[in-house]
Order: sequence, then structure tokens, then C-alpha cells
Amino acid sequence: MIKPAHPLALDQRDGLPDSLRVLADAYPRGTWEKHENFNQMIQFWMQRHMMFRQLMDLLNKDAEHLMDRKIGFQDYAPRLSHYAGSLLNELHGHHHIEDAHYFPQLIQLDGRIEKAFDLLESDHQAMDGLLHGMANGANAVLQGGEIGTFRDTLTEFGTLLERHLTDEEDIVVPVVLETGFQG
Repeated sequence: MIKPAHPLALDQRDGLPDSLRVLADAYPRGTWEKHENFNQMIQFWMQRHMMFRQLMDLLNKDAEHLMDRKIGFQDYAPRLSHYAGSLLNELHGHHHIEDAHYFPQLIQLDGRIEKAFDLLESDHQAMDGLLHGMANGANAVLQGGEIGTFRDTLTEFGTLLERHLTDEEDIVVPVVLETGFQG
């Protein structure tokens, strides 16, 4: 029997459910930077998320350029290797630090959001599989595989990465604003 996907699984949700938005609703995204507890840790963390988004954008544009023959494979291959490798390595390290260091501390600050951090840890486990899939897809292209297939992998990966980053920001930043956590 096939087990149905959990409705809160990364590939099943389109945002945080109301039950996990306790602090996100109290601290709307547009007010974050003006809050007195918006600190250097949040700025650094948000910059990392922006870097992931920029790398995804670059990988997508490069794949489109290769498909449209606006760039040759000799120029594309080293860019793919460099930028995909950077994204995968940086994401893996980022998630490890969050799971091992930040999330355990943040959970203790406000028990109302413990299930939200369980969700993020579940996302990280799902992202591990997606990271491997993207690495395999990039390696296949570098070995002469079809760019269209990899472009589909990039699109799916980027959609799920964006879902995760947005939800993670909506959980973590409000906790920091509420508590003044410095990391």
C-alpha cells in the first residue's frame, strides 16, 4: 500500500498552515527591518538565503541560454560545475548549522513554534534528496546528458527551495524579533 504524502510535506504545501503562523502573523514580513530586534544575525542569514536564490536564478538562466544556443557547452560546463557545486555545498552546510545549532536554541525560546521547527527539519531531510537529485542531474549534463531534463530538475528544485526558504524565514525571523535572540 502506498502511503499518502503528508499535507505539510515540502512538495505538498503552498505555505505555512495557520497553526504554524503564530509569530509570523504577529510580525508581518514588511515590518521586519524596522523592528528593534532586527539584528546582524538576521541580516546575515537573509543574505545567505538571497545568495541561494541568486544562484538558482543564475543556474536557470544559464540552462536557458544553453537550450537557446546563446552559450556554448564549453562555456556552460564550467559555470554549471562551479555554481551548482557552490549552491549544493552552501545549502548543505547552511542546513547542517541550522539543524545542529540554531534550531535547537530557537525552539527553546518559544514553545508555540516547536512543530514549525519540526517542519523545517523535515524540509531539510527532503532537501537532502533534492540536492542529490540536482547533483546527479548536473553531472549527467556534464557527461553529455540532455539539458532539458536538467532544466526540469532545476525548475522543480527551485520551486521547492523557494517554498522552504520563504517558510523558514516566516518561522525564524519572527522568533528572533520576538525574543531578541543573537545567535
